Amino acid sequence: MVTVIDKRLSNLPLGEAGLRHPEKAHRPDSAILRKPAWIRVKAPVSREYAATRDVVRANNLHTVCEEAACPNIGECWTKAHATMMIMGDTCTRACAFCNVKTGLPAALDLEEPANVARAVKTLGLKHVVITSVDRDDLDDGGAKHFADVITATRATSPGTSIEVLTPDFLRKDGAVEIVMAARPDVFNHNLETVPRLYLTVRPGARYYASLRLLEQAKRIFPEGFTKSGLMVGLGESREEIMQVMDDLRAASVDFLTIGQYLQPTRKHVALARFWTPEEFAGLEAIARAKGFLMVSASPLTRSSYHADSDFAQLKAARVSRA
Repeated sequence: MVTVIDKRLSNLPLGEAGLRHPEKAHRPDSAILRKPAWIRVKAPVSREYAATRDVVRANNLHTVCEEAACPNIGECWTKAHATMMIMGDTCTRACAFCNVKTGLPAALDLEEPANVARAVKTLGLKHVVITSVDRDDLDDGGAKHFADVITATRATSPGTSIEVLTPDFLRKDGAVEIVMAARPDVFNHNLETVPRLYLTVRPGARYYASLRLLEQAKRIFPEGFTKSGLMVGLGESREEIMQVMDDLRAASVDFLTIGQYLQPTRKHVALARFWTPEEFAGLEAIARAKGFLMVSASPLTRSSYHADSDFAQLKAARVSRA
């Protein structure tokens, strides 16, 4: 049997190492395509990177930067821009593209809101992105925990803008209302891919439920911003992406990110192709023409990449259209 081992445990004897993706262990291998020059990044080695890592460890926190193997971790952590991943490091979903560990999560850490708030203050963040694993095991999907983290962070860093990247809260009635009552500056939920590919790429989710979530967030707190993201390279067509753009605009989404899917292991969903920088520029131009206040589209774009400077541009764009 071929197993997928958590890289952070790979130096341990096999009996002590944990399965990171047990649900993917029996999938056939798919080839990992060689990355083109425009998508390669340098390994993180700076002192500033190490300082950010130390703050994260000292506060017993997880980050999506590490758990999802983000290619931008070196650049972002050098600038102290860590994206906090709350509610543990284990997800109840098994999305075919995702590198976050899957399994039965532990109980919520009731000290986590205070720990996140302390880390944000220590790092001196002017804008913070707070995301999470899916917690289908919780009655509210973790909505109250999100709200508690927002409240604690606001109390210690009142000048910091807060962006949340939430799960879909599927079949969790009232969850989005709980999160929005805490008034995040940006509510983000990623559609990830086109509707045709959901059963393959995001089998636990529903495309139109995610769209409704974004629409609800905007309706509850119209003064805030809404945001969503797509990956390309999974076999979607340009026309399908354009249809998703139209659906997002119909839901009054303000900000769209588009980035290249990178296959974490041979057991994850296969990468169909790399989109070129020129193709990303074309998608950005189309999205801006469709009316988004802000668009970020490039091979290395991720939901929280350059989120601080993007938020400033987002606010300026709203003012210019007023």
